[in-house]
Amino acid sequence: MSKQNAASAAPQENKMGVLPVGKLLADMAIPMMISMLVQALYNVVDSVFVSRISENALNAVSLAFPLQNLMIAFGSGTAVGMNALLSRSLGAKQQEQVDRAANTGMFLFGCTYVLFALIGAFLSRPFFLAQTHDAEIVGYGVDYASICLIFSFGIFAQFCFERLLQSTGRTKLSMMTQLIGAVINIVLDPILIFGWFGLPRLEVKGAAIATVAGQIIAAIIGLFVNLKKNPEIHIRAKLVRWHSATAGEIYRVGVPSIIMGSIGSVMTFGMNKILIAFTTTATAVFGAYFKLQSFIFMPVFGLNNAMVPIVSYNYGAGRYDRVRQGFRFCVKWGTLFLVAAGIVGYIFAPQLVAVFRNDPEVVAFGTVAMRCQCITFPLAAYALVKDKKATMGFERTMNDGEIMRRLARYARPYLSKFLIVGVLMLFSIAYDIISPLIVGRIEELVAGEFELRGLFLGVSVYAGVLVFSMGSTYLQAVILQRVGQRIISDLREDLFSHIESLAHEQLNEIPVGKL
Repeated sequence: MSKQNAASAAPQENKMGVLPVGKLLADMAIPMMISMLVQALYNVVDSVFVSRISENALNAVSLAFPLQNLMIAFGSGTAVGMNALLSRSLGAKQQEQVDRAANTGMFLFGCTYVLFALIGAFLSRPFFLAQTHDAEIVGYGVDYASICLIFSFGIFAQFCFERLLQSTGRTKLSMMTQLIGAVINIVLDPILIFGWFGLPRLEVKGAAIATVAGQIIAAIIGLFVNLKKNPEIHIRAKLVRWHSATAGEIYRVGVPSIIMGSIGSVMTFGMNKILIAFTTTATAVFGAYFKLQSFIFMPVFGLNNAMVPIVSYNYGAGRYDRVRQGFRFCVKWGTLFLVAAGIVGYIFAPQLVAVFRNDPEVVAFGTVAMRCQCITFPLAAYALVKDKKATMGFERTMNDGEIMRRLARYARPYLSKFLIVGVLMLFSIAYDIISPLIVGRIEELVAGEFELRGLFLGVSVYAGVLVFSMGSTYLQAVILQRVGQRIISDLREDLFSHIESLAHEQLNEIPVGKL
């Protein structure tokens, strides 16, 4: 009986460690892909409804997109770092680190919200004035961006609570919270934009309010679901604080993703500035196309996000064959999806652009842009997975600067010896400078009034300087040799200690050069 109870009390292995990788990726990726599509719907739905107001309203929302994309970059990057650390800790059965990753991640999302709330309150107008001086576009844009950024705690909390669910494999619950938020946004958009059911017509402001309302409600539901349905993570108010080591681990993986996403925002901002100088129609086309492309790519991002907890969990558990399978499946299915999406996008480009604004000029511009980009879609899946693999540390290479920093740690205990060598090198350099002067003086004595005493003194000085220089050179070689041998000995000791700490499975699976 006691054995039975012990067996029943034993923790059950998480599905990320036992299910076949292909089945597991499909099981987790499909809800995530739907979740990411729903996330993209926020911007797409806003643009579709706002385009019915006027072209300037659509332009305003398009010009606001870099700010929204920047929020997504920071939120998604931080979430990827938190997700990877949390799943890896789960695989290694480190519960304390699991809880610390979750609670520190919540603190980091809170700090990110404060940053963007300040940007929304004080920099929204300068941001739009930097792109256009059309008063109507600027007015619409400030209304939209300030509301989205000041109330952005909803989107950051949504990122946090959804990724906590995803990191433990509960992707269906994560999808449910996002679907509820998207449905609320879609329902509220026309009601608030056009003033249905007796409500005031808020136009662009209504689109922004509908967006943040959907995000805040989804975040509240996400918190509730985590507290009730996610027992592997313990959210504690006292643990929601800064923890340097955990934040460093989160951002080690998250910062590259943040930078890559931010580059897209900078590019969009620059393109908007260039295009609006020619015509506002081109800006509207670019904004509509970019949101359409983001919508198409969201399933691949979802596949990537499903891969993160799977490979992190199995990496933490030492199951490297499953890590490689996860990457291969992701590249294969992502490429197949984008090939199909590229074909459909190329054929139906006019109809897709017309969803945003059925204006002949807009459709003509948008069709050309859409078809040019569709040709490149098949290559994107491999690039996205490769980038994710690198940011997670699985394809990490060290540059010269990092190698020097690591070696400096071994050289630091012998700093006094290096200083002695530096002084001795100065003596050698001094000999190279002084010796020609002494030889020249001796030649003058021989060529002029020959004095045996002066010649003997000059030769003695030269011989003394030469012996001293040879002695300093010899000491340099001896000291550097001994210090070098000690450093190599320290390196070997650390290397062998690291190898001895690895499990037999790791020794079999990890390539020799990466041990």
